Amino acid sequence: MSTLESINVGADVKKLNIKELELLSEDIRKEILSVTEKNGGHLASNLGVVETTVALYKIFDFAKDKLIFDVGHQCYAHKILSDRKDRFSTIRTDGGISGFPLRSESCYDAFIGGHAGTSIAAGIGFCEARDKLKEDYTVICMVGDASIVNGLNLEALSVKGEKPKNFIVVLNDNGMSISKNQNGLYRYLSKTTTKRSYVVGKKTIRKVFRDSFITKLLGRFKNFVKRLIGNSNYFEQQGFKYVGVVDGNNVTKLVKALSRVQLAAKEKAILLHIKTTKGKGYSKAEEQADVYHGVGEKLVSEQGDFSICLGQSLCEMIDDDDKIVAITAGMKDGTGLNAVEKAHPKNFVDVGIAEEYAVTSAAGMAAGGLKPFVAIYSTFLQRAYDQVMHDVCIQNLPVVFCLDRSGLVGKDGCTHQGVFDLSYLLHLPNLTVLAPNTKAELKDALVYAKELSRPVAIRYPKNSGVERRLTPLSKDPWEVVADGDGEVILAVGPRMLDLALKVREKKQNLKVVSVRMLKPLCSRVLQEIKDKKIITLEENSVIGGFGSYVSSYYAEKDQAVNVISFGVKDEFVAHGNVNNQLEENGFTVENILANL
Repeated sequence: MSTLESINVGADVKKLNIKELELLSEDIRKEILSVTEKNGGHLASNLGVVETTVALYKIFDFAKDKLIFDVGHQCYAHKILSDRKDRFSTIRTDGGISGFPLRSESCYDAFIGGHAGTSIAAGIGFCEARDKLKEDYTVICMVGDASIVNGLNLEALSVKGEKPKNFIVVLNDNGMSISKNQNGLYRYLSKTTTKRSYVVGKKTIRKVFRDSFITKLLGRFKNFVKRLIGNSNYFEQQGFKYVGVVDGNNVTKLVKALSRVQLAAKEKAILLHIKTTKGKGYSKAEEQADVYHGVGEKLVSEQGDFSICLGQSLCEMIDDDDKIVAITAGMKDGTGLNAVEKAHPKNFVDVGIAEEYAVTSAAGMAAGGLKPFVAIYSTFLQRAYDQVMHDVCIQNLPVVFCLDRSGLVGKDGCTHQGVFDLSYLLHLPNLTVLAPNTKAELKDALVYAKELSRPVAIRYPKNSGVERRLTPLSKDPWEVVADGDGEVILAVGPRMLDLALKVREKKQNLKVVSVRMLKPLCSRVLQEIKDKKIITLEENSVIGGFGSYVSSYYAEKDQAVNVISFGVKDEFVAHGNVNNQLEENGFTVENILANL
């Protein structure tokens, strides 16, 4: 029987000795690889934190203590060790468990973790609730993939000088955000206690004074030496006792360190700095952790063809215009900007997991005369809504937002669905919103946006639709793809256009219009079809989306037009197959025909 088979609840880990914990780590790593190969998922990050998670379960009791993940895509070992081992094979599938922490799924998931930067603030909130209610538990935040430098985490670190007791932040330092980390503060923190002078100095002190009365003063002296040879420590200035650096892939060292940290946390908040290898145990993921961050079935990299097209197109545009700058927030591979980094490194900026900074720095670049293109997944750009509005749109600056993974995203689930961007973008003055269907249309949209010299958002899903003859946006922003004298379907995006054309196969007199420019609306077409029944199709929340925008247009003109809007229901969409998600939200040929 494998060691993992002997684990039924988290408390069972406490019964294991060090050798058994090492075997358990090996079993969990094999399980993660096996299931991810079938279902896809976040691979490299989860492989890197196996030993750390096992050691945490050895020392703490997560039936009572709170484990909060930041970022949430490093939670697979936690799910296996809590109450979901027997369901782990269902991860990211319809009706199965989520790939991220989810409070509704298990009492072991203390807080949701789909976006970076949330854990420390949430953890402090837990501590305040605990202390006020006179409860007794420890709060542990697992902060990984360089999300420590996310703005929200930095606010949480610095807003109060004194941190609560029984509060532990585990800084999982793997040298990465999602792509390789570029952040200056992060590099400083990694070097503070790993430089040779500090390590050698600490060993010398232990060797010389170990059996002497001076040992009693060693703690104070060690801190003095740390300040002397390692500069002041940022975390200790923020109210933490800093402990590190500990090998996060060594169970023996971790258990010893966590045992000490558990006791020390009763007196003062602790930041435990560990070093891990992202992709540990799978050579390909260790060598290319960014590529194997998120994979599909058979561990194949999941870059979409729209993303590849974006990178290639921007490279061509930079060849002709050196003022163009491509910006990403820690996701150069997923967004396709790795091509720009390789071909034009001086025209590429990766700010790490800091979307707000990405947008405002782009605004500064635009104000200074550059032409920034900011590529961020739809679900992550919503974090920078204020910056899009305040710093870009009010000033009418020529920043182009490339919203990858817009629409339903399938297995990543409720935290990652890109179904809100139209609702938070269409109402912003000065902003033009585009929705290409094909790679050729995306290239045309990029050139159009550059020449427009004002704020532009280009939204697109992971993969494009079927290529066909290109009608330039500047000539026909709303393209009649299939003409007819019956009802009219206004389709937004490749999946909706494909669905509209399938509906037309059943009803030949339908007019199908591809809406490639959502804002401004094409008043010419809207007036031409005002006497027809109109169906709008969009992979966005039905509330506040394109359909609502069209209805408002007619209402303002006091025109009684029959507009039926199809969009995502007023509920969060769980993880699963995209086709099933579409069906659950009414995007079927039969449902649309029933409303004609």
